[in-house]
Amino acid sequence: MPGSVKLRSEIIWIKFCSRYCRRPIYGPFKYYAQSIKAIFTVLDMLYCRFALQFRFASCREICMMIFGSICAIIHGSAQPLMLLVFGMLTDTFIEYDIELNELTDPEKVCVNNTIQWRNLTEEENLALNMTKSCGLLDIEYEMTNFAYYYVGIGAGVFILGYLQISLWITAAARQIQIIRKMYFRKVMRMEIGWFDCTSVGELNTRMSDDINKINDAIADQVGIFIQRFTTFVCGFLMGFAKGWKLTLVIVSVSPLIGVGAGLMALFVAKLTGMELQAYAKAGAVADEVLSSVRTVAAFGGEKKEVERYDRNLVSAQRWGIRKGLIMGFFTGYMWFIIFLCYALAFWYGSSLVVDTQEYSPGTLLQVFFGVLIAALSLGQASPCLEAFAAGRGAATIIFETIERKPEIDCLSEAGYKLDKVKGDLEFHNITFHYPSRPEVKILDQLNLQVKSGETTAFVGPSGAGKSTAIQLIQRFYDPKEGMVTLDGHDIRGLNIQWLRSLIGIVEQEPVLFATSIAENIRYGRPGVSNDDIVTAAKEANAYNFIMDLPQKFDTLVGEGGGQMSGGQKQRIAIARALVRNPRILLLDMATSALDNESEAVVQEALDKVRMGRTTISIAHRLSTIKNADVIVGFEHGRAVERGKHEELLDRKGVYFTLVTLQSQGDKALNQKARQAASSDPDAERKSLNRAGSYRASLRASLHQRSRSQLSNVVPELSGKVRSGLPDDDSEEVEPAPVARILKYNAPEWPYMLFGSFGAAVNGGVNPVYALLFSQILATFSMPDPVEQRREINGICLFFVVVGLVSFFTQLLQGYAFSKSGELLTRRLRCLGFQAMLGQEIAWFDDHRNSPGALTTRLATDASQVQGATGSQIGMIVNSLTNIGVAIIISFYFSWKLTLVILCFLPFLALSGGFQAKMLTGFAKQDKEAMEAAGQISGEALNNIRTIAGLGKERNFVEMFEAQLEAPYQAALKKANVYGACYGFAQCVVFMANSASYRFGGYLVYQEGLHFSFVFRVISAIVTSGTALGRASSYTPDYAKAKISAARFFQLLDHIPKISVYSDEGDKWDHFKGDIEFIDCKFTYPSRPDIQVLNGLSVSVRPGQTLAFVGSSGCGKSTSVQLLERFYDPNSGRVLIDGRESTRANVAFLRSKIGIVSQEPILFDCSIEENIRYGDNQRHLSMDDVIAAAKKAQLHDFVMSLPEKYDTNVGSQGSQLSRGQKQRIAIARAIIRDPKILLLDEATSALDTESEKTVQEALDKAREGRTCIVIAHRLSTIQNSDIIAVMSRGYVIEKGTHDYLMSLKGAYYKLVTTGAPIS
Repeated sequence: MPGSVKLRSEIIWIKFCSRYCRRPIYGPFKYYAQSIKAIFTVLDMLYCRFALQFRFASCREICMMIFGSICAIIHGSAQPLMLLVFGMLTDTFIEYDIELNELTDPEKVCVNNTIQWRNLTEEENLALNMTKSCGLLDIEYEMTNFAYYYVGIGAGVFILGYLQISLWITAAARQIQIIRKMYFRKVMRMEIGWFDCTSVGELNTRMSDDINKINDAIADQVGIFIQRFTTFVCGFLMGFAKGWKLTLVIVSVSPLIGVGAGLMALFVAKLTGMELQAYAKAGAVADEVLSSVRTVAAFGGEKKEVERYDRNLVSAQRWGIRKGLIMGFFTGYMWFIIFLCYALAFWYGSSLVVDTQEYSPGTLLQVFFGVLIAALSLGQASPCLEAFAAGRGAATIIFETIERKPEIDCLSEAGYKLDKVKGDLEFHNITFHYPSRPEVKILDQLNLQVKSGETTAFVGPSGAGKSTAIQLIQRFYDPKEGMVTLDGHDIRGLNIQWLRSLIGIVEQEPVLFATSIAENIRYGRPGVSNDDIVTAAKEANAYNFIMDLPQKFDTLVGEGGGQMSGGQKQRIAIARALVRNPRILLLDMATSALDNESEAVVQEALDKVRMGRTTISIAHRLSTIKNADVIVGFEHGRAVERGKHEELLDRKGVYFTLVTLQSQGDKALNQKARQAASSDPDAERKSLNRAGSYRASLRASLHQRSRSQLSNVVPELSGKVRSGLPDDDSEEVEPAPVARILKYNAPEWPYMLFGSFGAAVNGGVNPVYALLFSQILATFSMPDPVEQRREINGICLFFVVVGLVSFFTQLLQGYAFSKSGELLTRRLRCLGFQAMLGQEIAWFDDHRNSPGALTTRLATDASQVQGATGSQIGMIVNSLTNIGVAIIISFYFSWKLTLVILCFLPFLALSGGFQAKMLTGFAKQDKEAMEAAGQISGEALNNIRTIAGLGKERNFVEMFEAQLEAPYQAALKKANVYGACYGFAQCVVFMANSASYRFGGYLVYQEGLHFSFVFRVISAIVTSGTALGRASSYTPDYAKAKISAARFFQLLDHIPKISVYSDEGDKWDHFKGDIEFIDCKFTYPSRPDIQVLNGLSVSVRPGQTLAFVGSSGCGKSTSVQLLERFYDPNSGRVLIDGRESTRANVAFLRSKIGIVSQEPILFDCSIEENIRYGDNQRHLSMDDVIAAAKKAQLHDFVMSLPEKYDTNVGSQGSQLSRGQKQRIAIARAIIRDPKILLLDEATSALDTESEKTVQEALDKAREGRTCIVIAHRLSTIQNSDIIAVMSRGYVIEKGTHDYLMSLKGAYYKLVTTGAPIS
């Protein structure tokens, strides 16, 4: 594109030179010529960039756009044309009034259509120049003609407006449909690596918002821009053609308005930047605190954080008030200049009319309003430029994607297909990293052979590369080095759709589509018969539960399979894989979600179907993998061991570690189940089900974690998780009562009162303008020139006075309402933040209450509430006063004419409503029309891996394209309705003028109404109509404010289950630190199906140290969180000094506990402040801080820093090493002087030397304190009084180090093999 721009610019330049430059260009002219050339290039470039958006327009659409543009140009000239009629109409009224004024003199009479002195002869009258005509002007007839002109222009405007809008929208609708199709088609062709680097949320936004921005830039906005620009050009042309002198005078004043507007924009932008910066700081504090809410809760820092947040809001408030003051000042200044401009224009114009008689009064109005309309049209055209810029930006991104060539094109026909497939797979020296994380090597020189017909099991810790290997087989990615071969052929040379058709995959988190069970199974293979579906369901042990459902195979599974249980979803997924009759079967935890009974049956089915097939199984359950032909142990991206079950156990490597832990856990769990079964016959089944569910969830969470570590597919996963949860936006809230909103603004009532007074005075200014304008016209028919000049001067002076009043009242209104609004925003943000920090920790686990969502809610809801108070009140008062004063003036001067015009007021208001409907209503209709297509695209993008694995990209593209027909038809309908509405909105003003001036002519002739009253009444009602339109435009903000306030009050009214601000609960003096867990069972509220603690029973006496060991996810950290009362157990009890933890005062209990976490959270402040954070209930001296630092072996390191204890640690301690962060966290816990010390991997980040020193400090700190240690290093735990080995939320062994070693159980095996405990 840039090349073509350059070429076209060169051609234009050559033409320009050939016409105007007959000789070579020398000297300074050369630089002018170069400047002109540069301008040509820039203009041409802008044209090309704008035209780029129309690249998908066919010949038909181009014709429609050209014809729409011609209609817009003619439409744009209608308003200046109306001014010609208006000028002639004014002259007619004034001429008629002059005639009436002349004939009011009893000495004058109308003879032969000439005004003559009654007592003089015809010759004498001629000598006195008595030649003024009379009796010729039929005012009613003239007004009827003018009414016809108005009706004619109005009818033309209606037709042109309709055509202009409907043609542009119709042309755009077709282009947008093509863009949507091409974009989605290209996205579905992209390789999985591209999706890793592009979030699904971003793609969904592009599909909707970005393409809508292109639509805005190529639809009606182009027509409206052409129309308004034409009005601007014609208005100025009329001004210069009819009266260049007055035009130049008016234009000479306009820089003052321009300077004012420019300065206002400059100051407001600067102050808004400052305000946003201050809010960003406050937002950063909120985000930091909400992200570290467990640390804040543990150290009782809630009140301290609210104060810190409020301190940051003060400066934002200050900038906001200054911005309001500046806006008030410049708005007042601009109104003052506008009224001065009126005064100057009418004063100088009247001198041209009265003194030199160069202009008629009508010409004066034509020139004045011509320039005014031109200036207004230019201002109204500028928002269109914003739409064009946004559309161009969006088009660049969209078209970049459309033009991008995928690295692995899944819809490509290229590649060969093998005649016979045996199923031998081999990894040759594979090195691989995910495109989203190129610095992390996932597979490192992997060499592995999988023989056809054999079952190979992949085992190893999370993140070892097992799932990655499976994804390379499916060719989701290509390796950076090495190759994967199928029967000796590099899979990169094979046809990708054919390759994937050979593979059946069952993942541990199966994805089902929002259709029936039968259709979900049919996705496995196109054209499959119902008998095959039934057979596959039977093989997967799904048939019985399907037949128990009312609609059997036609049962809808819901969004993401949400209507099915985990086990049911898994079995449908297995049936889908089996119906493919695949040569290669990939089982990624295929039976993880099943209970023991179903697992046995499905496992048997899988054993049957894998006969003669190459099968790869990833599993952590011993029962699933021990019968595999080959077991491959993965570690750090390599296959480190290979063999059968017994061989690998003898080797005591990766496989041995996994088996040891699992078998011990199973043994303990089964023992517990048998004990429970003796007292409760149903307990065994419940326990087993729970165990199965727990194993599934643990594996799922591990896999999810590993996948998010390996590649950036979080949006995909979160999309699945979210689909099962109610969305925040769908939550209906009743709008809050205004009285309650105002109650929060009550302390600012004096500001609101003064602001309302200023707004009321401002509201009266526009009707006063109507009064002065009509009075100016009245002076032109006055017979006495001296009286006329004095009257004109007086009115012009009054314009200046009104301008001054407007200046001061705008200033008052701006300051008063910005002050009251900013104080309200600050108050609400503070209250909201305080309410958030008061919630229980479980509330933060809900996806709707993520730190990002809460920070956004704090920012948007609090500021949107201003829509019901503050400046909005001022605007409503302004509009209502405007309407009130206008109606009073109108009824006072002519109630009959007022009633006639008021008949049109509903239509004027209706036209305003139509305009609002065009801007908002159709947007909602578009959204509804796009919903079905959006659901398909959302489902496709969220589940792209499953779709790619099944090779169903083309199906989804076809479904999406089919759904685009409805939005296209809706757009065509919208084009006609929108066009008619726009045409009506534009023409109704002409119709109102037609009726008003015709009836005004009747009143002037029949009832002797002064013509100036006609102009006065019409001008006043028109201003009140625009004020009514303005007032109605505030309703969306008002409604939005009430909804935001309701959400805010919902937060404030929410009563937490564990309240930190409550004074209720037990407090006792002699706190010892005696802890006992009695049969504690617990599930996290956000994951109720995962049993984390499964009857935890363990106790520790005051001063003793209890060490928890066990695999990740077994409940060690959870038990610590129950002690801190972040959560309460579902059943069982936690006793502290013999008292139930649920009855203890939360703040009191937490003040007695010090914690050092595995990943210590530090705040973005100095080292000193971070250490002081350990105790927020008393004032700590610097000596206390230094003493704590010395105990944590931190003091020497801090003193070596340039700023010592004032050194800022950075966001989340980013300026420090992990070991340094850990020591600050230890000092923070020590300064608290707690009775209970919780060390969750407290020394994990330290080197051996530092660990030894800190361990000594911790041993000292533990004296006289109860201590719970979670650690994986033997050196940390072997001296503990009690060591509790946990598995699956239950203690399987406990005792001292020596005692456990003598038992020769799980602890002994872990210690002797030197394997890590997790």
